Amino acid sequence: MAVRLGELLLRENRISAPQLQEALTYQRTKGGRLGSALVSLGFVGDEDITAILARQYGVPAITLGQFELDPAVVRLIPADTATKYQVIPVARNGTTLTLAMTDPTNVFAMDDIKFLSGLHVEPVVATEAAVRDAIAKYYARPGVNGKGASDLVSKALEDLPAASAEELQVLADAEEIDAAALERESGDAPIVRLVNALMLSAIQRGASDIHVEPYEREMRIRFRIDGVLQVIMAPPLKHRDAIISRIKIMARLDIAEKRMPQDGRIKSRFNDHGQLREIDFRVSVLPTLFGEKIVLRLLDRDNLRLDMTKLGFDAPALAKFEAAIRRPWGMVLVTGPTGSGKTNTLYSSISRLNQPGVNIITAEDPVEFNLPGINQVHVREQIGLTFAAALRSFLRQDPNVILVGEIRDVETAAIAVKAALTGHLVLSTLHTNDAPTTVNRLVNMGIEPFLVANSVNLVCAQRLVRRICESCREPQPSARDAAIAAGLDPAVAVTTRFMHGRGCERCGHTGYRGRVGLFEVMEMTDAMRQLVLDNGSAMDLRRQALADGMVTLRQNGLQKVCEGMTTVDEVVRETVH
Repeated sequence: MAVRLGELLLRENRISAPQLQEALTYQRTKGGRLGSALVSLGFVGDEDITAILARQYGVPAITLGQFELDPAVVRLIPADTATKYQVIPVARNGTTLTLAMTDPTNVFAMDDIKFLSGLHVEPVVATEAAVRDAIAKYYARPGVNGKGASDLVSKALEDLPAASAEELQVLADAEEIDAAALERESGDAPIVRLVNALMLSAIQRGASDIHVEPYEREMRIRFRIDGVLQVIMAPPLKHRDAIISRIKIMARLDIAEKRMPQDGRIKSRFNDHGQLREIDFRVSVLPTLFGEKIVLRLLDRDNLRLDMTKLGFDAPALAKFEAAIRRPWGMVLVTGPTGSGKTNTLYSSISRLNQPGVNIITAEDPVEFNLPGINQVHVREQIGLTFAAALRSFLRQDPNVILVGEIRDVETAAIAVKAALTGHLVLSTLHTNDAPTTVNRLVNMGIEPFLVANSVNLVCAQRLVRRICESCREPQPSARDAAIAAGLDPAVAVTTRFMHGRGCERCGHTGYRGRVGLFEVMEMTDAMRQLVLDNGSAMDLRRQALADGMVTLRQNGLQKVCEGMTTVDEVVRETVH
């Protein structure tokens, strides 16, 4: 190729023979392409090289220095891939990606980028210096050179034999599958490495879920990191069935069944800096209009916080909560939406109570983590093992503490209340927005007010907000007005040093890393019990709880803003005034 370029330049009298020999010597010494050597020596300009390359390769030429590229387009290709192949995305038009390349004949580069982006690649030629400068310029920008998942996934595609994708070991072998064609396709090495790389990347980035979503004209894979979904990649739609089948085989599901939802589990082991860690993935398959959507929930016991002092409780709320769970009987309810950390709080509670002299039994759907010394039951409604059925059986097992994963119906609620009134401590969850409405929910389900008043010891509502990244935290004076509007006392706001995350590689340029809990702890005082007996409304209960010293979710969030843990935006996103 170098000789051909040199011959073209000689033929058009752009350079002389001695200049070509000098450029070839320079190239051998310094490396790079002949065109870059000629430009560096000053024999020709970038425009000359671009014009010659366009004729040589038969593709359009582009002068990158004259364009301002869209960062969203640049993000379609990870920095490592762009550097490896000396390419940079220039524009996207529908399903076509215009790609500036130093060598438009590199079919390996185009195939890998087509696989990675899920788009058709249209090459244009640019000089090596122009591409190198563009890579340095655009991938240095915040939010463009995102490391972590994209890099790991891109390596799975670029360096397919790489060890990183082999480090994850599935512990349970798949059973024989009848759908032989799908199984062969899903066992294709690139697909295996891609799925393994996605799972490893999710573990390393601290994701809680992996979403694999097929649509009519594209496929999307997202990670939920710190409670927020982030797009990781868009594989070509033609690989949809192979990717989905690979995951279903790992979870020991029926790959031939595409009409019904399925649930499974993947047990995996991976090497974390020389230390073996085991992580489970809970797999949920849901048939949708354009294929099966899969969500993998990561169950990492190392990330399970069983120390209640580290969950985010302030000292008075923690003291009330611990006093309630140490009572010999009664009910403690934890409430909040899905993904608000209720399971972590309940596991922390029973771990605190777990002693050789205490019999603890749980009914969960499903059992997320195995806790030594605790008898855990996996509820299976399809065979009649419901929460209510499990609870009835528990009462004959001489329990001290009963954990019910969720109170879903009046039958479960009635048995739980009965257990709480007959000398057992019952821990459970409900889906309500705050602590006071939980009491009304039980009454509305059909539980008599006098039973609710006498059985419930405490209700804890909770949410999770993102923590400010410790690596890039900095003052944010402009947040003062927003904090006052959110309910912070102006006198407190004046003396508060508000913080936020600037965004760095460690936090993926989000400004946040990790999460902390917000808690609203409502104790059932004598005054509260009387209100319940009098059929008081949720507003009446709320006013009395505040009078008794309850700190609301919004107030607890603003306290954490003042302590520099989170931002006003996060608190406003998760709580109401």
